[in-house]
Amino acid sequence: MSDNPIVEQANHLAGCLVEWRRHFHQHPELSFQEFETSRYVADVLRKMDGIEVETGVGIETGVVGTLTSGDGPVIALRADMDALPITEENRTGYSSKNEGVMHACGHDAHTSILLGAASILSDHFKKGELEGTVKFIFQPAEESTDSNGLSGSPYMVRAGAYDQTEAAIALHVCPWLPVGEVQISDGYSMANVDVFEVKIHGSGGHGAYPELGTDPIWMLGPVMQALYGITARRVSALDAAVISIGQIHAGTASNIIPTEAVIQGTIRSYTPKVRDLLASEIKKALSLVEHLGGTFSLNIQRGEPALKNHPGVNQWITDAITKTYPGMGITRRPFGLGGEDFGYVTEKIPGSMFFLGCAPIVGVQRDLHTPIFDLDEACLPIGAAILAQTAGMVLKMKTKLQINQNLEVEMLGT
Repeated sequence: MSDNPIVEQANHLAGCLVEWRRHFHQHPELSFQEFETSRYVADVLRKMDGIEVETGVGIETGVVGTLTSGDGPVIALRADMDALPITEENRTGYSSKNEGVMHACGHDAHTSILLGAASILSDHFKKGELEGTVKFIFQPAEESTDSNGLSGSPYMVRAGAYDQTEAAIALHVCPWLPVGEVQISDGYSMANVDVFEVKIHGSGGHGAYPELGTDPIWMLGPVMQALYGITARRVSALDAAVISIGQIHAGTASNIIPTEAVIQGTIRSYTPKVRDLLASEIKKALSLVEHLGGTFSLNIQRGEPALKNHPGVNQWITDAITKTYPGMGITRRPFGLGGEDFGYVTEKIPGSMFFLGCAPIVGVQRDLHTPIFDLDEACLPIGAAILAQTAGMVLKMKTKLQINQNLEVEMLGT
């Protein structure tokens, strides 16, 4: 038993957390299609005292619940709701019922944890223990983009979901850490995500007479070497940067030299400076094509910005962890070069995402974005307690102005 009332409340909610999570897991929905998920979330929120529920925020499936009382700080807690186009291979009582769709990134857990935090904080507001505002932001479409190249986060930002908010906090389940541990990182912690497509054009020709034409597949050889050499020789070893080729398409028959070869890939980085450098160096690498008798076209689509965690907000989270789970292990290092559209939020307001250990106690490693991903549901009340404790501690700070001043001072020092 814990002597912390928020931990007690979270433990008491464990059954609901598991029920919610398994419901979402059984009924996963892809990005921009989270219609039943958002309806379920809104229905659960409406049963909680004092929470005003808005639906259709940003896009049709966006949901925001708001708790407010008196004057004070405004803090946002965010969870993503969408699933992935993956066929689940787990055989459990709560396996996906939607063929080809699976919660393989833990968004079912994120959504359930945020519902738990909302329930806990609703009780504290009802008792008059907290003043200020908490926004519970249930965001669709983190995993994919629409025809405008946008995921769910920028739509909710533009719609005002984070307006007047002084800080935002999110979490992500972490299968490389056991339950009872978290990972926290200051500054850039997840990557800018850009996608590129290159079309290399030649004249093509008969496979038996290559000397009579120009061959875009032959041109690929030096181009590929140049592209892969960018991060090794044109970017500082101290900077995070990756260029990976994921697709190559060319040709229609074994004896025909094609007129075009197409390559597609991803560009990952942390800082704006390196992001721009990689784009410039890719163009330089492709100039080899022109020396080999061909031409090229390059399209780079900029995606979500890097996740930049604010040290001050991280300190709040760390203080909350110490308050709720004094013995919890904290790993301090960046999360890698995966993408996270919470970066759209942290480029606008101070915010942070932390990773919550969720690895099953026994069995094989169940990594994110795999058909066998699963988690130890003991992480659910822990996540809910940390979010609720952090929000409660922030609201108990003396004034809204004090929080703003503290954040500004800390940001100037980073």
